[in-house]
Amino acid sequence: MKRETFLSVLLIAFTMLFGGQIFAHCQIPCGIYDDETQFSLMLEDVTTIEKSMTQITSLSKEKEPNYNQIVRWVDNKETHADKLAEIITYYFMTQRVKAVPMEDKDAYAIYIKEITLLHKILILTMKTKQTTNLQNCSDLRNLITDFKAIYIQNK
Repeated sequence: MKRETFLSVLLIAFTMLFGGQIFAHCQIPCGIYDDETQFSLMLEDVTTIEKSMTQITSLSKEKEPNYNQIVRWVDNKETHADKLAEIITYYFMTQRVKAVPMEDKDAYAIYIKEITLLHKILILTMKTKQTTNLQNCSDLRNLITDFKAIYIQNK
């Protein structure tokens, strides 16, 4: 088999095996960003996590719990927590929030606020995977709103 044919077959096989795992904003500096969409997606994920928590709690209290449905809601909750964490890390922390020199005191203070809020959002996102505490969703919404306000103001 010719080398070019082999490489083509290898590329097709790789794409078929891993093509479903290719994500938008895969850390290629494409310059195509839509911050508002990302904020909307983040809040939608929080709403979905919240609904999942409510369903898990409700289904668990039934006289004869439907464990299949409970598992499906747990999986849904975790999937949306992962999506939220992906936006935070791959979109904002690695592409949109830029590190600045410590010597630039004003810019550095803003950078620290943004990174701190993103870190807090990540921690709460982890907590939504571990619990059905609806307060975590409320706190997430507040932190996302706080981050958006600082981020938009300084772009």
